[in-house]
This record gives sequence, C-alpha cells and structure tokens, in this order.
Amino acid sequence: MPDYPALLEPAAMWRLREALISAGYTSNGIAARIGPAATAAIRRGDFRAALRATVDRDPLATLIRLFICAKIEPERTVRAALPLDDLLAAGILVPSDGGVRAGIDLEPYGDDWWVVSDLGTGAQGGPLPEDHVLGVGGASTTLTQATLRAPVGTALDLGTGCGVQALHLSTHAQRVTATDLSERALRFAATTAALSGLDWELLRGDLAAPVAGRRFDLVVSNPPFVVGPGVATHTYRDSGRAGDAMCAELAAAAPGLLAEGGTCQYLANWLYVAGEDWTERVAGWFARTGLDALVIQREVTDPVSYVNLWLSDAGERSDPKRAAEWLDWFDANKIEGVGLGLVTLRRTGRRDPLVRIEDLRQTIDPPLSEHLAGWLGRLDWLRDRDTATLLRERYRAADGLTLQQEATIGAEGWAVDRQLLTLPGGLRWSEEVDPLVMALIGGCNGAVPIADQLSVLAAAHQVAEAALAEVAGPIIGHLVERGFIEPTLSGAAARPAAGPAGATR
Repeated sequence: MPDYPALLEPAAMWRLREALISAGYTSNGIAARIGPAATAAIRRGDFRAALRATVDRDPLATLIRLFICAKIEPERTVRAALPLDDLLAAGILVPSDGGVRAGIDLEPYGDDWWVVSDLGTGAQGGPLPEDHVLGVGGASTTLTQATLRAPVGTALDLGTGCGVQALHLSTHAQRVTATDLSERALRFAATTAALSGLDWELLRGDLAAPVAGRRFDLVVSNPPFVVGPGVATHTYRDSGRAGDAMCAELAAAAPGLLAEGGTCQYLANWLYVAGEDWTERVAGWFARTGLDALVIQREVTDPVSYVNLWLSDAGERSDPKRAAEWLDWFDANKIEGVGLGLVTLRRTGRRDPLVRIEDLRQTIDPPLSEHLAGWLGRLDWLRDRDTATLLRERYRAADGLTLQQEATIGAEGWAVDRQLLTLPGGLRWSEEVDPLVMALIGGCNGAVPIADQLSVLAAAHQVAEAALAEVAGPIIGHLVERGFIEPTLSGAAARPAAGPAGATR
C-alpha cells in the first residue's frame, strides 16, 4: 500500500472508473448531453439549463446533477449510476435529506482524466477548513498553459494539491514525483492519479524538503504564494512566510532541484514596496542562483482588492477583523501593491546567466508555453553570436508586424511624436522606436545581410560605418529577442529552444 493511499481501495476505484466511463462522464460527454448554451451557463455558475436537460436522470444526467450542479439526488438513481456503497464509505458521496449529495468534487478533466478536490465555498456554506484542497482554477490553468512540454525523464510537482499539474506532466515525463505539505491533498492527488490510470511518487513535506538531494529535468509549482504577515490559516494559500519570502525561497531552492539543462516554472506574487523598483526586488531572488530567469508579470493588484479577493476565496469575506489585520500589515510595511506572474528558471551550466523581467499585462495568445519556448530559443541563439556575427546574418521582419504613429498637427503640418512597433500575436511585444530602428527593420527582407544595409545607411547619413555598427549590434539583438525580426540563413532564432536533457520544445 502506498504511503498516501487513494480514497478508495483498488477494486472500488476500478468500479468507479468503469462507471464514469460507461456513463460518458467526460468534458465532451457533458457538453454533448446538455448543449453549448447550458455548458456556457455552467461556467457562469448558472445551472438552470443543465438541470432542465437532465430531468430524466439516466446515469450521465445523475452524475451531472450530483457533481456539476451540486444537487441532492435520489438514492435509487445514484445507485444505478455509481458504486454507491463504495463512495459512501469513502465520503465521496454523503447521505442528505433522504437522498445523496456529493461530499467532494469529482470533475471530469478532458476525456481521459478526473480530478478529485474539495467542494468550493458555495457548496461548503462557510469558511473553508485549513486543509481545504482546491480543484482546477484560474491559477492552475495559467501554470498548465505556461509549462514547457518537452519530453523529460523526471518531473516534480511541488505543492501538487489535487494533482492537476502532475496529470499534465504525465503526458511528457517518464516519471512524476508530487509533493505537498497536506496529507489530505496527497490522498486526493493519489485518487486523481488512480482514477486517471496513472501512478505517481507522492511525498509529504514543505516545498523542496521531501526531495532534498534529488534533481529533476522539470519542476513546476503552483505554491501557496499569497503574501501577508506570515500567518498560515489555509494550506493551499498560506506558506507561513511573511511577504513574498516563499517565492524567493523557491528561487533559491531551484539550483539544487534541477538537473543540467533542467527547467523550473512556478507562479509567484511579489511586493510593490514604496520607494523600491519591483523588478530589482524580483531580480534579487536569482542573483546567486546561476540560473537563467525569465519573469513575466501578468497582473498588479492594490492591497484592498488583494485582501478582499483572498478572504472571499476562503469564505472569510465577512471577517472584518481579519481584513483589518492584513491591511494594517500592508500599511506597516509600505506595500502599495502585489504583482502576480510566472517565473521560468533554467540550469544551463553557463557562467553568464540571463535575467529578463517583463511586465506583460497585455493579452497573450495561448498557449503561453509555445511563446516562452520561442523566447528561450532566441536567447540561446543570440548568446552564441557576437556582434560581428549578428551583422553578417540576413533577417526578415516578423509576419504581421505593424508600426503605429502618433502625431500632432501644427503650423508646418503633421509632426510625428511617437512611433510604436507592435507584434500582433504571441507575446504581443510593443515598444516605441526611433528612425534608426525603423530603417533597420525596413531593410529586413531577407535579401542582404544587415552589414550591407549599414553600409548604405552610413553613406546616406555621412557617419562612420564602424560607429553605426557598434550602435546597431545591440539593437539587432534586441529585435531578434523580441521576435520583431527573424534570421533567414540560420533560422534558429525563430525555432523553439532546446529543452531539458536536449529535447526539443
């Protein structure tokens, strides 16, 4: 028997899995049964159409009403759909008002997986317990979409919770290890794995402690990143560290967790402290790690909104004392806001680790993982080339690249005030450019090397070609990194990066 057994014995688990498959209790099965309008309404928390579509209470209808709509259903129809005695004994279903209701959430995830978690605040009817296990939510989905999916030998999910990240790791990792501080979470993760036909190594402990001395090709984490005074009231949310110390601690632990060529990706919060630059604060996390670091900020929240969000999330919104204590701590520490984003770290073995910290709150085309892989690939391509080599390359402008101008009219006509270069897709980089950058990009048609263009520009503007090349080299590097231009001879900058253990992303 594993250290953290699933909620059901193997035979009962098999009976439940067979019942779910037989009923067609999958994402596509539910959507086909209730239709697109009812499916969209469920995402808004409106179950009326779904309930109307399931009044006949066949097995699939019963499962939808039980687990999706959170309704009490007659014992007779539940027994016809599920191994009722097994699920009652495990607490997955519980008796209620002469019928049966869900005791935990059993969510279909795609057509091959099911995720087991605790019921949300609406179903619980009060503050969440300390050991509450979250299901699939916005943060976990963000990390899922951002995780690089190269084939790897070993993968680690730190703070696995219900196990959703480990599910995805199972698609491209030969071996998956998952940890959590909560024993309840590990039992739920074991159930998620077993229902989905998977087997993971499950270990209990805080952050990297359970795997001390071990290294992995890929590490992912949706940790308890919520910032506050260091009071831990909910395991899924609070780390027990004050401020953003937990996220800094995870960065410090990454070098000891990663195999050569390995990658670590995690969600993080960081503080906006009065008089400090948030980018310098976050960059300090990686100063002595020896790792490449890419940090993407996706949101910034003011203290009041932040506290209200997390109190509401845990069903504590009606506790004014708790809110006041949290906000007083923000005030005492001169915290003006909280940033949320994604940290990507790489162990490359190089002596010159790269750190890039970007505020990308604009819309990004999914999946983020592909755009991160491209960015990492361009950084690697640039790293292996000096200025002279860059200038010998031929480049072409990215597809769909646009230039927007802002101008004001005066006595002598229109005067351009600002010119903005924008990529229409991917990470949607956008930045102000000057005439030199415009001229360089304008000549990027793949026909001639940049060095030849510089010769023409130098002659036209009567400047020394060597001086122009010295200025243009870093500009070309920046344009390639952003993806505004792509080399046409090597072509490597436009391709995905080499993944952990030499795989291709």
